[in-house]
Amino acid sequence: MKRLLIPVALAATLAGCSTQPSAPGKPSTASTQPGGYYLDDGPEANPPGNLDAVPDAVPRDEPLHRFANRTYVALGNTYTPTTERGTYTKEGVASWYGRRFHGKKTASGELYDMYAMTAAHPTLPIPSYARVTALDSGKSIVVRINDRGPFHSKRIIDLSYTAAHKLGLLGRGSGRVRVESLDPADSALQQAGAESRGDIYLQVGAFSSADNARALRDRLSGALELDAGRTRVVQSGGLHRVQLGPYADDAAARVDRTRVRERLDLPAVLVRRD
Repeated sequence: MKRLLIPVALAATLAGCSTQPSAPGKPSTASTQPGGYYLDDGPEANPPGNLDAVPDAVPRDEPLHRFANRTYVALGNTYTPTTERGTYTKEGVASWYGRRFHGKKTASGELYDMYAMTAAHPTLPIPSYARVTALDSGKSIVVRINDRGPFHSKRIIDLSYTAAHKLGLLGRGSGRVRVESLDPADSALQQAGAESRGDIYLQVGAFSSADNARALRDRLSGALELDAGRTRVVQSGGLHRVQLGPYADDAAARVDRTRVRERLDLPAVLVRRD
């Protein structure tokens, strides 16, 4: 489809308005309440296990996207993204989006992964990082902003499925949060990022049967042509968890996560070392 090369329209195009059934954050035809579309937007039949172990996004200095930070129009409203990091704090309602957009392009051009720690925001820089804190529980997570939305006056951020899970928002569909933009140059964030490297794994499955876990481990080794020692089965909580790694950083793990999806059509989540 031919795309308009007008700055105010381009970011909306990147958000998927011309290819997706609706933009993240659009009111559902089934409900106009915040997060009202969440009831039929959950995971597929066999989602990855142990989502609580998925690590938060680690802030790092990344160049701003060439197009996704231009002024744009969505649902009749004009939005002007900021290019400053670490200066935004706001309280409001967070919602989440799931399988309807899983695998579709985000405003950054990346494919949306509902199991990654990402979020959509109308005006924060793409890419950038934000701390999201649930006001009722005090739970806090760090997400990477790589998409635009929600375009709803009562919501300020759309979280990925896993991010919403970690904040305890899945069952409710939405909840009040505080969103704080993070500056990757902050020395404390850099230290936290350095400490997190080297203990990252991809979890591809969790089985009650050790034989089934070993079968998947061997299947992964063959399909991905992995060196010996790059796959493991970890027994924890009565389950045998099949994992790949370790990886030096999230970016390296995401490369293999894409390979797992493309070659075996299996979901995988990032986890920390048990």
